[in-house]
Amino acid sequence: MQKTPKRNQKAAEKFFRKVLKNDHVVKPRVIGVDKNAAYPPAFETMKKERRICKKSKLRPIKYLNNIIEQDHRFSKKRIKYSQGLQTFETAQATIEGYESMHMIRKGQIDGVGRKDTIAQKNFIERIFGLAA
Repeated sequence: MQKTPKRNQKAAEKFFRKVLKNDHVVKPRVIGVDKNAAYPPAFETMKKERRICKKSKLRPIKYLNNIIEQDHRFSKKRIKYSQGLQTFETAQATIEGYESMHMIRKGQIDGVGRKDTIAQKNFIERIFGLAA
């Protein structure tokens, strides 16, 4: 997850650079994004700079990233009830905390099962050094 104060062309270019610099990434044929207006100009800039292959295409589809959005639904719901996020720094810390707890509950931590609440509790206590 990338957090930026604004979703503008500069942020979109930063996102593309970050994704494309990874070693495991091959030259993409198609890049799927949501319909934010910042992506097309950023994509064209990256093509002109030859960071993206000229044959690559941008596919802006509103619901293409639904699986990812569904995963973040939990965090969005929690943030809504906490009266939003006041600053970028607190937003980052809060979202990371919510996402971490959600990962534990979903069973994405080795040795901690999805429905094993005792193991989840013990894992959290180990992380934060809490005594029972």
